[in-house]
Parts: sequence; C-alpha cells; structure tokens
Amino acid sequence: MNNWYKNLKTAPWNPPPYVFGIVWPILYIFLIISVLLVLFDKQCFPYCSPITYFILQMILNLSWTTIFFRYQQILLGLITIILMLGLAIITMIQFYPINHLAAYLFVPYIAWLGVALSLNLYIFLYN
Repeated sequence: MNNWYKNLKTAPWNPPPYVFGIVWPILYIFLIISVLLVLFDKQCFPYCSPITYFILQMILNLSWTTIFFRYQQILLGLITIILMLGLAIITMIQFYPINHLAAYLFVPYIAWLGVALSLNLYIFLYN
C-alpha cells in the first residue's frame, strides 16, 4: 500500500488490506474456470463473441490498479470500474446461453466489483 493511498479518506466499510489478497485470487480462479467452460464448449468453437467482452473487461480489470495507485487518477479509476462492471454483466449474460455455470461464476466477481465501485466512489467524493 503506498503512502498516497494511506492518506486518503476511505470508506468505513473498506476491508482490511489482507482481504483483497484472499478475495482476488479466488475471483480470478472463478473467472478462469468460467472462460474455459465457454471456450471449450462446442457452441463457441472456433470463435465466440462473448470472449471479446471477457477480454475487454479483463483489460480494464488489470488496468485499474495502475490507473488508481500508480497514476493516482481517482476519477479515471471510477470510470474504469463502471465500464468493467458493465462489461462483466454483459459477459455474464452472454455466457449464460453457452454454459450456465460459467455465467454463475461471474456473480461473486460482479458483487465484488460493486464493492470496489462503492469504495472508489467514496474516495472520489471525499478526497
């Protein structure tokens, strides 16, 4: 955790740092299983447009940390999370007809993105 973040006013419901280290690996495992279920489904061979949504939201997911912590861009981080959440919901909806379990594995991720959105929004509003 960098000093810049430590000096921000954070939400009262902000989890302790170790929680993020537990939650994110679990969510990434769910996402990997989800995308593999879709990729290996015969409906999705050789190309499947829902994978494009998955890739786009993952690019945003992996970009957020750099945007928020390295560049200290709170508003851009908030916009990134909003777009990521929207694309994650679209991905889940697109995955559902192909593989129901793949779609359901997105539910915890989407819920956590909702929490992340609320934390980022709080920081934006109070700093």
